Amino acid sequence: MIILKLTTWLLPAALTFLLVGCNAETTEVQKELGEKNEVNKETVETKPEETEKVEEIKPVEEVIEEEPVSEIKYEINEANWTIKPIADANPKAVLLTIDDAPDKYAVEMAKTLKELDAPAIFFVNGHFIDSEEEQANLKEIYDLGFSIGNHTQTHANLKNSSEEQQQEEIIKVNETIEAVIGEKPKFFRAPFGVNTDFSKSLVHQEGMVLMNWTYGYDWEKQYMEANSLADIMVNTEYLVDGANLLMHDREWTAAALSKIVEGLRAKGYELIDPKTIKTIE
Repeated sequence: MIILKLTTWLLPAALTFLLVGCNAETTEVQKELGEKNEVNKETVETKPEETEKVEEIKPVEEVIEEEPVSEIKYEINEANWTIKPIADANPKAVLLTIDDAPDKYAVEMAKTLKELDAPAIFFVNGHFIDSEEEQANLKEIYDLGFSIGNHTQTHANLKNSSEEQQQEEIIKVNETIEAVIGEKPKFFRAPFGVNTDFSKSLVHQEGMVLMNWTYGYDWEKQYMEANSLADIMVNTEYLVDGANLLMHDREWTAAALSKIVEGLRAKGYELIDPKTIKTIE
C-alpha cells in the first residue's frame, strides 16, 4: 500500500521534472536562435547596399566633313562671255568647258584633266544620261571634282522651240542631274549659243548662270585631229585674259587635251576653277 502511494507520487514528480527541463532547454535554444536572428538582422540592415555600376555610354556624334567653300574670284562678263576677275584675282586666266557630255569620251577627258590638276565645266545633254550606265558616267565625272552644267535635253535650237518645249529642254536635264549627283547645275549653255528671252528668264529662275564662249574649233573639219586642234587652241588670236574655251566630247579633242592644257600653262595662263565663279545665290 505504501509502495503504491510512493509510486503514485513519484511518477507525477518525475514527469514534472522532465517537462521543466525540456521547457528550459527549449527556452535556451529559442533564446540562442533569437540572438542569432538579431545579429543576422543587424548585419543585413547595416550592410551597405551594393549598386551595380552602369558605365555611362556617351552618344557617338557623326562627323560630317563639309566641303570647303571656295572663294569667289571671278564673274561672267556677258558683253563678250569672258571671265573677269573680282578684286585682286589673277587676270591672266582662262576657263575650260566641254560640251555634249557624257557621250563617249567625257570620262576619259575628266580623268586626263584630273591628272593634270586642270578644272573644267562639263556641260551635259539629257539624252546622254538616260541609262544607268550613262548616269554612272556622269556621277564619276562629278566625283572626280568637276562642275556640271546644263546643255539642254536634246541639243535643240531654243529659238526654234516653243516656250513649253524650251521649258522641257531645260528643266528635265536639271531634274535628272540633281537625281544623279545630288545638286542642280549652276551653269547653263544653250546649243549653238542661241538663247531666247524665255530661256534666259527660266535659266535665272532655276538659279543658273548663263554662259556662252569665247572660241572653239573642234567641230571644224580641219581641226578634227589632235595636233592641229591643240595648236589652234593655244595659238589662236582669240586667246586673251579670261577667255572661255569651248571643246566637245570628241575623240580628237580627248587626244589633244593634254597638249592644250600644257600649252596654255606654258604661256602663263592659270586655269579657272568654276567653283570660284560667281553664281546666283
